[in-house]
Order: sequence, then structure tokens, then C-alpha cells
Amino acid sequence: MSRLPGKRAETSGGYVVHDIPFPKNLTTESLHQLKDMTPLRIEQEYSIRYSHSYGQDSPFFAGLSNGVLLGCREPETGYVYATPRGHGMYSGKETQWVRLPGEGTVHAFTVCRYGSEEFLPETPFVLVLVEFDDADTLFLGRLLGVDPDAAGLDWIGMKVRAKYLRNSKLKPTDVYFVPLDEAHEQVETRP
Repeated sequence: MSRLPGKRAETSGGYVVHDIPFPKNLTTESLHQLKDMTPLRIEQEYSIRYSHSYGQDSPFFAGLSNGVLLGCREPETGYVYATPRGHGMYSGKETQWVRLPGEGTVHAFTVCRYGSEEFLPETPFVLVLVEFDDADTLFLGRLLGVDPDAAGLDWIGMKVRAKYLRNSKLKPTDVYFVPLDEAHEQVETRP
């Protein structure tokens, strides 16, 4: 009979562990005190290949990659959503795709000084809720071309124009907004 290894191979596995608190003497009292132990925390790299479908929202992302912002309209009420929505919130019926204008108005904004791993290098950045004349809901996007440290209430009502990444990533961040003023009139946009 062949013998299999009786010990698991040790590897660092990306972890370096120091000073894990644990009682030197295991007594009933010290085991009871483990309930009050501060949770251990680890930091590690994490990567996963994820395959998914945009399903009914696919036309929205195809539009972004072609420089077109699409919304959805409820056929019975005419209510227009500035974001993809397969079925109406009121009627429950299937919506129809509509083209949204390339210009809108800042309804609200926030300056993000912290972000997830993907956005952390870009902090601080500005998120805006954009109001379009032809839509009943708002669209969340990034506002570029402004100084986050100079944010003020005068940004509410600012006219903005949609711009699109030249190399689409098929993400909501493929569209962003810039101020529509004298300094930005020459900004090149797709049709």
C-alpha cells in the first residue's frame, strides 16, 4: 500500500501573520474570555473572472458605446425613466427605448472623497444627478471639468453635456458630464 503525505505543504499564500492574540495557558476562564476577543482582520488581493449578461439593459450599454444615452418610456403614461428599466414602475408594462438629449441640468451633486478600489485613485470626484427636459427621473453620473474643492450651491442648475469614453468599457461610467459654458463650448462630443 502506498503512503500519502501525512502533512499538508506549507505556503505563505500571500499572508504574513504577526502577533495573533491567544492565551498562553488554556483555562476555563481564558477560553471564556475569547468571546471578547477583537475580530482578526486580513487584507488580501482578490481577483475573479466573472461572466454575466446585461440582459434587457443591453441596448443601454450598446448606446453608451455609440455615444447615445437611452432612457425608457412607459407606453401608456408616457413616463420617461432616465435609466434603463424593462417595465414601468406604475403600469408594470414593458417600456420602450427613447433617446435622451445630450444636455441636462445638475439637480444635485456630491463630492466623493473616498471610493471603492476601482475609483479610489480618482478621488476626490464629483457625482451629479442630471435632470433632462424629456425625462421624469434623474440620471447619476460623474461631473468632470470642475474643481471638487470649489464645490458650491451655484452648481445646482448648472447646464451640462454628456460625453462618452472613446474606448467603451460597457460600464455605466462610459458616460460622464462636463459643464456646458463658454469655456467648454468647443468640447467635442459624439452625435
